[in-house]
Amino acid sequence: MSSNKHKFNIPEEVINTSAVLSSAGFENFLVGGCVRDLLLERDPKDWDLTTNATPVEIEALFEHTFYENDYGTVGVVVDPPASPSEAWRAGSARVVEVTPYRTESKYSDFRRPDEVAWAKTLEEDLKRRDFTVNALAYDIANQKLTDLFDGGADLKKKLIRTVGNPDERFGEDALRILRALRFASELGFAIESETLASIEKNKGLLAHISKERIKDEFIKIVASPAPSIALGLATQLGILEYITPEFTKGIGMEQNQAHAFTVWEHLLRSLDHAAKKDFPLHVRLAALFHDIAKPHTRKWLNEQWTFYGHDVVGARITRNVMTELKFPKEIMEKVIKLVRWHMFFSETETITLSAVRRVVRNVGPELIWDLMNVRACDRVGTGRPKETTYRLRKYHSMIEEVMRDPISVKQLNVTGGDIMKVSDTPPGPHIGYILEILLSEVLEDPTLNERKHLESRIFALMTLTPEELEKQGKAARAKNASEDEEEVEKIKEKYKVE
Repeated sequence: MSSNKHKFNIPEEVINTSAVLSSAGFENFLVGGCVRDLLLERDPKDWDLTTNATPVEIEALFEHTFYENDYGTVGVVVDPPASPSEAWRAGSARVVEVTPYRTESKYSDFRRPDEVAWAKTLEEDLKRRDFTVNALAYDIANQKLTDLFDGGADLKKKLIRTVGNPDERFGEDALRILRALRFASELGFAIESETLASIEKNKGLLAHISKERIKDEFIKIVASPAPSIALGLATQLGILEYITPEFTKGIGMEQNQAHAFTVWEHLLRSLDHAAKKDFPLHVRLAALFHDIAKPHTRKWLNEQWTFYGHDVVGARITRNVMTELKFPKEIMEKVIKLVRWHMFFSETETITLSAVRRVVRNVGPELIWDLMNVRACDRVGTGRPKETTYRLRKYHSMIEEVMRDPISVKQLNVTGGDIMKVSDTPPGPHIGYILEILLSEVLEDPTLNERKHLESRIFALMTLTPEELEKQGKAARAKNASEDEEEVEKIKEKYKVE
């Protein structure tokens, strides 16, 4: 059915694209998520038109287009840059996606239709869509909404419901199971009972879905305003294992007195706080992964549960999980660093500035504030009301104090070439050992990063035997990649913390 008129604020370039299609005699409608978002008074991220024109007919109407898929979608570039079309695909220009009405045959692999054919009517196209709230179409010129499956009513009820039989919809594309959970988190909606029952019944179909597609939906869940809604439902319905079995290991696992929640609930609460603060994706992922190794390291000691080394083991597990899910290397390396170093010791009454320098060195200046945000999420996730304490605020000030200090061999006022020149020696492993020793001394006292002093130290170090230089160099390298371990261990033992 078509409802009464609706007037929306639609970008001029979208209106113009629609007008070009209409002038050529083709039906066209805004469709899917953009219509849903307009009705919810949200800003659409993408603008999609559906039409009875074919891809060839669409391309003939517009000067700048690209067509690189099997589903008929033509990208109409509405503000093309001077560069070639490759730049449009990289997102440097705004694009309106125009897709012919489609019908789809059976889905033999539960992932994609065996065959895609162009449909003749809007109704045929809307019948193949996943959820009623995404099966809405809007005629821009006549300002009329087409709602064949009561998607508007479901929007008012805040319900996610499939178009038609849910078993059929999930059987066509099992990724719709994760999409349903994702929309629940993005929109704050509940999942309609029959749809929910079908999700639980058909969850095994997710085994047919590629890790890349699962990763894409997982990212959207993590990036949503309330990711624990989707991940909580995934927990209840037994779906977590299809993202990664590692998440399931912390379900129901109790911790020590410092934590009010189980391991998995703690991670969900930490992630929700990251979402509430609108932290970037790598911080959200680190908040979710930071204690993922606790089930692997849990031991009963001195009448409490301990999790020694869960930061180190957690970094390895995080790498394995993100590699399996085909995450891009850049974001994966950020998350791994944040997980590895999230247990930095922050007792500012006793910790030294050199230890703070080493923490900055370990994660890098570009990630140090993200690390502090992960710690804040960790704290809130334990059930403590305050995001930061005086201790963490003081640690912030210590970070600011050391941020201009040298933290890597590249920032020393001598180079490997200088060492060879001063010592009159050829390249060799001794160069690296000397640089690590010098860095270790400078991390303790940045005022020592003076060329004259460093050159005198080079002379002194070159008097050592090769064996002794190697021993000191390796010890310095280990220390440079840590906090003040001896001091930290003394403090941890004193306060009975891990």
